Amino acid sequence: MLRTTAILGALAATAAAAQAETFRWASTTDPQTMDPHAVNAAPVTSFLNNIYEGLVRRGKDMAIEPSLATSWEPLEGENGWRFTLREGVTYHDGSEFTAEDVKFSYERASSEASDVRSWFAPVTEIRVVDDYTVEFVTDAPNPLFPDSIANFLIMDSGWASDNGAELPARDAENHATRNTNGTGPFQLDARDPGVQTTLVPFDGWWDAVEHNVTQAIFTPIGNASTGLAALLSGEIDFIEPIPLQDVPQVEGRDGFKVIEGLETRIIMFGFGHDHEALLYSQDVDGENPFTDRKVRQAVAHAIDVAAIDRVVMRGKIEPASQLVPEGISGFSEANAERPAYDPERAKDLLAEAGYPEGFSFGLKCTNDRYINDEAVCRATASMLAAVGLNAELTSVPVRNYWEQLRADEFDMFLLGWSPGT
Repeated sequence: MLRTTAILGALAATAAAAQAETFRWASTTDPQTMDPHAVNAAPVTSFLNNIYEGLVRRGKDMAIEPSLATSWEPLEGENGWRFTLREGVTYHDGSEFTAEDVKFSYERASSEASDVRSWFAPVTEIRVVDDYTVEFVTDAPNPLFPDSIANFLIMDSGWASDNGAELPARDAENHATRNTNGTGPFQLDARDPGVQTTLVPFDGWWDAVEHNVTQAIFTPIGNASTGLAALLSGEIDFIEPIPLQDVPQVEGRDGFKVIEGLETRIIMFGFGHDHEALLYSQDVDGENPFTDRKVRQAVAHAIDVAAIDRVVMRGKIEPASQLVPEGISGFSEANAERPAYDPERAKDLLAEAGYPEGFSFGLKCTNDRYINDEAVCRATASMLAAVGLNAELTSVPVRNYWEQLRADEFDMFLLGWSPGT
């Protein structure tokens, strides 16, 4: 596993000028839906946080702060939390926000049709106390629950019902796929999936406005070099991410600024632990070596993270030993060190597991989701081959990738994950 230490974006200085009105920005991945409960992916949730809001939100320091809830406290005598809701909030269509919308959104987001239902695994019941008070009952004490639902975005129950969007459409479409009705600072003005999405400010937003944007236009640009060219030519004001090799070029130009920040996302490789057999092996039939811990340890020892950092990521990553990075709730000090790069140890472990000559398998990766994702996979495949683990690499656009992962069409896969807490 590795942790990307920099989220790299490039900003044209003119975009920050006091007279700026239209803000044009680009990224490699288009949010595949406008439904906040249909797809649990950062391009969707990060975009929709401009339109929809949760009970809580994260401030600039990543700390939890009030949003549609003004306060929260543990329940007395039972496990769970009581949230006091903000009064006087309206949706973009003028409808009033109440506790019934929270209950509806919970039932929608925790349904089998939802891709975010895992967020609510600890919840056993939700109770509407009155129009502006709700209670979440949990199956055990859960001090991190308010932190874990910052991306739980609230929908208008009446709007969803009137438009046949009572449930999210994860693998299909409904009205909420291309239309929105949130309480957030911006509202959807136009949506052309994969081409352009336009937002405009919501004049009725309950919070103080801290921007001078009158229109925000998002354009997905799959090729990062093309996006950088659009930035430098003045077609867009901001791009994220920026190709790592182009950082010095942009930093050296007048009127442009590169922004870097520490990321909580962990980039990892996963295995089909519950697969009875490999799907894409040429020499192993009827069994799955990755169910053996020694084989998985061999994979870890075979990957030279320092070399990936130096050659592929230009010094912008650091090794990770677990899914939760240091400084985030749940980080384990006892497991702070990742397995050392040791190809000879990897070979020994494979021999102990019964695969002295190694084996072949399928490796699935994205090619447009994470910074240099395909390049990381190619470098890893080369390192694994050096110890006898021969990966047949398949890289696909992220819009097709999730379907393949859900269908268990992999032996080993790449994934980026950031903890909800």
